[in-house]
Amino acid sequence: MDYCYFFLFFCLLNSLLDVRVSGCDVNCADTPIFSLSRLVVRHGDPASVTCVACQKNCTEEDVGLETSVGNAVQNGTTLSWTVKSMTEWSVKMLCYYRTTDVEQCCTKLPVTVYQPPDNVSISLAGHAGPMRESSQYTLQCDVQNAAPLRNLTVTFYKGQTVLDRQQSTKTIIEEKKPADEQFTWDFTASKEDNGIQFWCEAELELGPDGPQIPPVVKSGKLTATIHYGPELKQSANPDTITIIKGETLHLDCSAEGNPVPSYNWTLPSGDSSYSGSVLTIESVGFDHGGQYVCTVGNSVKSVQLNFTVAVQVNPLYYIIPIVISLAVLLAVIVIIGYRHCYKQKRMDHILER
Repeated sequence: MDYCYFFLFFCLLNSLLDVRVSGCDVNCADTPIFSLSRLVVRHGDPASVTCVACQKNCTEEDVGLETSVGNAVQNGTTLSWTVKSMTEWSVKMLCYYRTTDVEQCCTKLPVTVYQPPDNVSISLAGHAGPMRESSQYTLQCDVQNAAPLRNLTVTFYKGQTVLDRQQSTKTIIEEKKPADEQFTWDFTASKEDNGIQFWCEAELELGPDGPQIPPVVKSGKLTATIHYGPELKQSANPDTITIIKGETLHLDCSAEGNPVPSYNWTLPSGDSSYSGSVLTIESVGFDHGGQYVCTVGNSVKSVQLNFTVAVQVNPLYYIIPIVISLAVLLAVIVIIGYRHCYKQKRMDHILER
C-alpha cells in the first residue's frame, strides 16, 4: 500500500513539474538567453548550444534545461548542451529558472533536424516515348526521404531556364520525419523543345541558421524528343515556273520534320516512282510541262506542294531565221543597187563619147 502511495505522489510531482515548465513565462524581464536563435542540425550529426539562464534574478539551484536528447552540463547559471549524434526528428528544448515555487521564466529554442533527399528524379507523368508538338504533358519531380518538408523547395528547369518553383504542401504533422514528395508542372510541347533537357532540383531552405550552402540534390536530365509534322522550306503555292526547252529543271520540295519526312512525287506523265526531296530533269522537253505534286509526310502528318511548269521554245529559234532573212534581203538590195548604179555609169560614159 505504501508503494502505491509513493508511486501516486511521484506521478503527481512529475505532472506538476511538467505543468510548470510547459506553462512558463516567456515574457519575463530577465529571460534565459540561448547562444543560437535557432538550432539547425543534420540528422546524425553532433550539435551543441549554450544557455545563460539568467543575468541576476536567479541562483544555480533554480536553473535547468529540458530536452529529449543529449546532455546538459551546468556551470553556475550557464548550461551547455551537447549531443554526439542527433537521432531524433522532433526535438524540444527549454531553458528556465524558477522565480517562485510555482512559477518559472523560460525560453524555448526552435530546433530543426534536417535530412537532404536520398534521391531526386524527373519523368513524364503517365507517358513514355516521344512527345507530339502542341500536346500537353506533365513533368513529375519525385523527391525521396527528405526532412523537414516544410523547408523543401523544388525548381523545374528547361536547359538553364527556370520554369517554376514550388514549395511542399505537406502538413506540419507529416513533415517531422523524412518523407517523399511529388511535384508536377504542366507544359505544351513545341518543336523548339526537341533535344532540350528538362531537370529538377530539390533544396532545403533552412535560413541563416542553417548551413552556408543549402543542401541541394539534382535530378538526372530528361532529353525531350518532340515529333512534329513536315514544315516546307518554301511557299506551299509557288508561282508558275517557266523554263526553256532543253534546259535543266530543278524542283525543291525540302521540308523539316521529326521523324525525318519521306517524299513522293507525281509527275505530269503520271509517274510516281521518284522519292527524293529535289526533283531534277536534264534537258526538259514539251512533254515535261504541267503540274508536279510533291507529297511530304511522316508519322505526324502529310503536306503537299504543287509546282506548275511551263516549257517554252528558245527565242533564238525565231530570231535567227529572221536575222538571216533580213541579211539576205539586205544583200539583195545592195546587189541590185550596185548593179543599177553600175549600169547608169556606163550609159553616162557612152553618151559622153
